[in-house]
Amino acid sequence: MRRNIDAWLPYLEQGVEAIVMTASGCGVTVREYAHYLEHDPAYAEKAQRIAAATRDLSEIVLAEQAALKQLLPNKPPEAKTKVAVHTPCTLQHGQKINGVLEALLTVAGYEVADASERHLCCGSAGTYSILQPELSQRLLQNKITALEVNRPECIVTANIGCLMQLQGGTQKPVSHWIELVEAALKPA
Repeated sequence: MRRNIDAWLPYLEQGVEAIVMTASGCGVTVREYAHYLEHDPAYAEKAQRIAAATRDLSEIVLAEQAALKQLLPNKPPEAKTKVAVHTPCTLQHGQKINGVLEALLTVAGYEVADASERHLCCGSAGTYSILQPELSQRLLQNKITALEVNRPECIVTANIGCLMQLQGGTQKPVSHWIELVEAALKPA
């Protein structure tokens, strides 16, 4: 944490507005730096600055939603790709960011499949999948069943651990949601 703070703080001092995290697990941890280092006289204030500047990628794209709409090429009307969204626990419970991925994917032209039990963990949870493999696999199967109920063509998420866990439980492609937004930005 201290090395990250030492690496990032000069950028904030030079005017950088945000530290953007593309993996929700990393984002929730960096946002907790202030808590972890609150009793460190040399780093408490620095950790607070870093935590306050940390943003999830979805927050940045959401703030620029109008620009995203303008960047999208005019594509002929066709069947939209149906996607299922797994919002990682670290995004929905840790960072309290809910519904943003679905909204951004809809703006990007995808059909977001309804998924039941959105609050359920996929069973990855860091080392949890290694330390509790049986329970992890049960959670994975429950999550895959919920995500695939409306027959999406693919599954997206916002955390690498979840992505790897989900891909191990399905034949459908699983990717980071920003990859689909990037694909939507390319001309037909």
